[in-house]
Amino acid sequence: MRDQFGREIEYARISLTDRCNLRCRYCMPECGVKKLPHAEILSLEEVLRVAEIFSRLGIRKIRLTGGEPLLRRNLTSLIFRLKGIAGIEQVTLTTNGVLLKTLAHELIAAGLDGINLSLDTLDAATFANLTRRKAFDKVREGLQALLDERFNLKLNCVPLIGINDGELLRLAALAKVNPIKVRFIELMPIGCAWQSGLKGIPTAELFKTLEDNFGELVPVREKNSLQGPAQYFKAKDFVGQIGFIDALEHKFCSSCNRIRLTAEGFLKTCLSFDTGLDVKKLLRMGVDDEELTEKIRETIYRKPKEHFFKGAAGLRDSRQMYQVGG
Repeated sequence: MRDQFGREIEYARISLTDRCNLRCRYCMPECGVKKLPHAEILSLEEVLRVAEIFSRLGIRKIRLTGGEPLLRRNLTSLIFRLKGIAGIEQVTLTTNGVLLKTLAHELIAAGLDGINLSLDTLDAATFANLTRRKAFDKVREGLQALLDERFNLKLNCVPLIGINDGELLRLAALAKVNPIKVRFIELMPIGCAWQSGLKGIPTAELFKTLEDNFGELVPVREKNSLQGPAQYFKAKDFVGQIGFIDALEHKFCSSCNRIRLTAEGFLKTCLSFDTGLDVKKLLRMGVDDEELTEKIRETIYRKPKEHFFKGAAGLRDSRQMYQVGG
């Protein structure tokens, strides 16, 4: 369906949990977090019911997020059932990779179409400093398992001044010898990222550094509308691609095609705002599919024109990123 500004909304990010086995500095506070009671998180049956309605409204791609979605029980069963919904063309997942080696085969067998692996460093000490957990070896093993399978893989890296700026060339070089996409994502002013004092590296500066070392980055034109906001490039002799997502410096709001459903069942139509629809409340009130569909349709139609991350703090959603769905 189209929203009030004529954008075709085709992509839903569904968070399955607010829990995570890492404590990344730009995502969670060091003191820990107050976890949602299990009863407050959507059941898998509720997720499937909403996904069915999403598909009837034109959603063609679903990405499962968290927290860390691999912590959710019966995940592979959910993936298999989502793949069976008419109209859903892609089911993908974003993970920190800690449990990936153990579950990779099951995820692929369930029909998963792709994985985004969040990985900001290839150094164990830097990983421990940034995530507050010593789990790099597990993530590295999970990464290798997907590379061995030649699975559809994207690596997501947040470039941070003084943290991983000395490793970005090494991370980008993974796309030179592997058919993967290495994406550099601008640090977003959300929750801990806003409060921690961490500073991101401007995309233009990183782009120049990559070209200085790898040669000209040639744009890759893809016609798939489900690709998402990343702009992709290829360097000479690269098997894979390098991508950039910079929502602040280069707003892509005019082509935004996504909505988000939090683990507690709140439908967000823009990452920046706290407005939306309490889907869980409607589900547990016993509304029928017709009424629920109409409420969701109305909410999507009112999707804001653009984010205001650079505006006044009062305009931003107060949720942390793990509460929204990464």
